[in-house]
Amino acid sequence: MKRSGFLSAGHLPTLVAALLYFDVSFMVWVLFGPLAPFLRETLGLTATQQGLLTAIPLLGGSIFRPILGIAGDRYGGRRVALIGLATTIVMLLAGWQFARTLPQLYAVGLCLGVAGASFAVALPLAARWYPPEYQGLAMGIAGAGNSGTVLATLFAPRIAERFGWTAAFGFAAIPVTVAFVIVALIARDSPRRVAAPALRDYLAVFREADTFWMAGLYSLTFGGFVGLASFLTTFFHEQYHLSRVAAGDVATIVVIAGSLLRPVGGWLADRFGGYPLLVGLLAAFSLCLAGVTATSSVAAALVLLFTGMGILGMGNGAVFQMVPQRFPQEIGIITGVVGAAGGLGGFFLPTLLGFIRDATGQYQLGLWLIAGGFLAGAIALLELGRRWSRQWPAEAVERSGVFAYRSKAARLPAGEVA
Repeated sequence: MKRSGFLSAGHLPTLVAALLYFDVSFMVWVLFGPLAPFLRETLGLTATQQGLLTAIPLLGGSIFRPILGIAGDRYGGRRVALIGLATTIVMLLAGWQFARTLPQLYAVGLCLGVAGASFAVALPLAARWYPPEYQGLAMGIAGAGNSGTVLATLFAPRIAERFGWTAAFGFAAIPVTVAFVIVALIARDSPRRVAAPALRDYLAVFREADTFWMAGLYSLTFGGFVGLASFLTTFFHEQYHLSRVAAGDVATIVVIAGSLLRPVGGWLADRFGGYPLLVGLLAAFSLCLAGVTATSSVAAALVLLFTGMGILGMGNGAVFQMVPQRFPQEIGIITGVVGAAGGLGGFFLPTLLGFIRDATGQYQLGLWLIAGGFLAGAIALLELGRRWSRQWPAEAVERSGVFAYRSKAARLPAGEVA
């Protein structure tokens, strides 16, 4: 893949705008995570309540993503992006000025899910400018906006420590406002816009078993990333007794890996196929998480989680390399559906860890369960490859990397099944 070919194939300003839109939105989406230790102390929360509060914005993202995806298909990604950013600003100001009790924070957190829903708008806004052979890289670059997590984990604890946790909402509104202006100035909808899908088109997508498989895989990779990113400050603070600011700094280091490596995952998936890459990444992350349960060293946990979050970042790019190969005409619909599943995965992870912490007094059992889920995902994907190699169009099979199964089947004697 030539760099010059990629740069000339699409619309760079829109790609930059989509990246910025997703970046600041992701920052807001996980804001409750680094603030959670402050909220727990101020409001006297249990671990379960703290985990649920951290997870509520992720649930909101799952609710709003299909809505914004549909709106983006119908009214244009640029317009919907601006509406999403404006709504986010309003909710941040509400959190700054009015949210003081747990129910109020639940309400604000749920509404801030609109920031997480940016995924269903930002990726199609960028990817529709690019031909299929560059879509994995384009989506990986736009999806690298998950680096907004770094801004949240690095600055939110410091702001909360100095000015109080409510001030963090007000400060967060500043970069979101800047992003609103930049998107308004430079983003453009692709001339390759597809017609807005009808209800029957959505029903058709839900009749496809692969829709649910893609959603399940993304609930592991993206759900794992955003769920852990939201919970890492709490984890390092309570598991290793770091200060709230130090725990945020360590979480920042870990999150950087996933943010930087998502475009790498998209590039590798374009080059070698998303399928074989994803099989290896799911199994590798399971091993990393199992290693965390076995160590009492914060340095070892940092290395393992840094590696694991990088794996999840690449896994996100791998899943979304396969999506447009399997659903080339329904990219807007499927992005919303799959993205919503990612938010649901993120919702369950901190909720589960908080519940198990209250029930057992430690996180190990929860980490083992999550590691087992990823290993099960890798095993299921191996079996899916056999079916996909027979059912998908030949071009999609080759681009996604499932062609290895087809090649193997072609070498078998007549009558023998792979």
